[in-house]
Parts: sequence; structure tokens; C-alpha cells
Amino acid sequence: MIRNTPQTWFIFTAVFVSLALIFVACTENRDDADDPSNDPANNDDANTEEAAESAETWPAEREIVFADYGWDSAITLNRIAQYILEEGYGYETGTVPGETIPLFQGMLSGEIDVSMEIWVDQNPEFAPAVESGEVLDLGISVDNTVQGWWVPTYVIEGDEERGIEPMAPGLSHVDDLPDYWEVFQDPEDPEKGRLYDCIAGWECERYNQVKFDYYGLDEHFNRFLPGSGTALDTSLLTAHDRGEAWLGYYWTPTWVAGMVDLTLLEEPEYTDECWDGIEQALEADEPIDEACAWPVTEAVISVTSDFADEAPDVIAFLEQFTTDESHISDALAYMGENDADPDDAALWFLEEYDDLWSPWVPDDVAERVRDSLNTQ
Repeated sequence: MIRNTPQTWFIFTAVFVSLALIFVACTENRDDADDPSNDPANNDDANTEEAAESAETWPAEREIVFADYGWDSAITLNRIAQYILEEGYGYETGTVPGETIPLFQGMLSGEIDVSMEIWVDQNPEFAPAVESGEVLDLGISVDNTVQGWWVPTYVIEGDEERGIEPMAPGLSHVDDLPDYWEVFQDPEDPEKGRLYDCIAGWECERYNQVKFDYYGLDEHFNRFLPGSGTALDTSLLTAHDRGEAWLGYYWTPTWVAGMVDLTLLEEPEYTDECWDGIEQALEADEPIDEACAWPVTEAVISVTSDFADEAPDVIAFLEQFTTDESHISDALAYMGENDADPDDAALWFLEEYDDLWSPWVPDDVAERVRDSLNTQ
């Protein structure tokens, strides 16, 4: 018979507690064994998911800032990327408006994260910044961009529907321009024709000046430098609406190029040697020895190195982002024809070109973007 003494009660309690602790420990070990996260084979997947969740929550503390350059194609590209990032990824975005050089300086100082349309040949600071690692070149945003001297096609071919007769039927090359200077008569100097040149202060102004002189066009034409892209667009659209002749510097993609049928005048064929010579002459402030057509250029996407380190999922998206100039010109033409803004053009683009943009992003992101578009 066991006597019920304080010592006996203490021993009994100690044994009971020990057995209970052993039972709990065994249960926990069994649960741990059943937990897939404790399987070493699953550790890589868990780490990957954790990294993805971390990347997806990166910009909670601030916006992703885009460079809003002063022309419609760049702004529309921004709005396309911003819509995908906001509606597909859940990020907040913002913009800083301005022109090429100040906004690129904003990238170098860390105030701007993304530039969607950098024209490498118009931004002499870009290549050195890429070489130094301050910014990254993520590839082409707009392919097959073209610049040069253009005329409305009806100037050469006429437009039967509008009752316009050909004004310069033999015009195809810059060398033909002296024969047709009267077609493009300068209203302020009737003894010469007018060529609407690059916007005052843009890098293309310097190139056009030396080419204009080399071709001997200064004997027959005046260069007229508009004060803004809007002024240049207005001159072309006004002439087009009136069925009048127009000659000038222009580029693609733009909403005007999407609306107006233009013909690019031929120049001597582009070569690297010729273009290098033009650039060297400009740097030395000397006349050029040879002129040729502008290179077919590509607008590229650039981000700061710090941003690339902080937002790998955004970089993966932007590295896939690429369009053709015809896509952007169509979007910009929609904007012009419908009195719309770049936000509207971006929505039109996303609805019209699903097959183009959806491969840029994961399937779940694309689905969220589509769902958002359906509610617009």
C-alpha cells in the first residue's frame, strides 16, 4: 500500500510532468516531419517565393518615377508601362516632365528611375553613363524609327480624291530640291523656298545645319526653326489640311506621321564612316567633307543601376517591352483623330495589341491588366 505523503505526491507529480513533456516533444517532432517546409528539397522553392514576395512589395514606400519627355510617343510609352505596373503589379508610379538633357540629369542624380524613349544619337551623355554603370540600357522600346526631310506624298503624286495635282512630280532626292524651290516658297522671303527644320535647341539642329550647307540648299532655301514640337506639327497639319506644299525635318513615330501620308526624301546612303565624319566635324566646329542619310535609329529603355537592383521584377518586364514604330504611330494617330490624350492612347494600345504586350509579363499580371481594361 502506498502512503499518501508529501514526498510521495512530489514524486508522482514529477513523473507525470516528465511523461507529458515527452509526449509533447514527440508530437512536435512528428508535426515537423510532416511539414513540407522542413524538407531540404523544398527550401529553394520557399526562398524563391519569399524573394518574389519581397520584390513585389518593393515600391510601397515610393513611386516608380518616369521621365515624361516633351513629345507624344515618349509620354504614351510611359502611360503604357505605367498602366501595366499599376494595374498588373499593384505599384504606384509618377512622372517628371521636361526635355532630354535635364531629365537625363535627373536620372543620373537618382530623381528619375525610368526613361522609356532615349534616342541614343540625340543624347551624347547616354553612352558614357552606360559605360560607367550609372544607367542600364534595357533594349529597344521603339524599333525602325526614321528621321530626315519629308514632304506630304500628295506633293509628289497628287491626291485625286482631294482634287490635288502633283506639285513636284520628279521630286525624290534632296538633290532635286533646287528644281522645286518655288513649290515651297517662303512667305517671308519669296525669292527662296522654306524648309521647316528641327526644333531650335535640339541636337538634330546641328546635324541638319551642316547637311543643309553641304547639299548647297542655302542657295535656294531658308531654314525655319520652330520653337517647339507643337509648332512643327501645326505647320505640317495646316499645310496638309489646305492641300499645300510643305518640306521639313520630321521623324517617326508621331501621331502626325500616323495621320498624314509622308514621303522621306532620299539622301546619299548612310555609312558609319560618313556619320562618324559628320560627328567629328561637328565636334571640331568645322565643315563636313561628306553628307549622308540619318541612321535608322532605335529608341531604347534605360533605368538607373540602383533601381535595377531594387526592382528586379520591373526590370524583367521592361527588358521584354518592345514595339515597332508603326504600333506607336497608330496609337498616336488614334490620339490625334479622337482628340484624346496619351492616357487614352495607352488604353487603346493595350486593348488593340494584346498579342504584342501580354508576353511581356507573367500570365497573372496580364490577366489583371485585362480585367482592369474591361472596367474602363
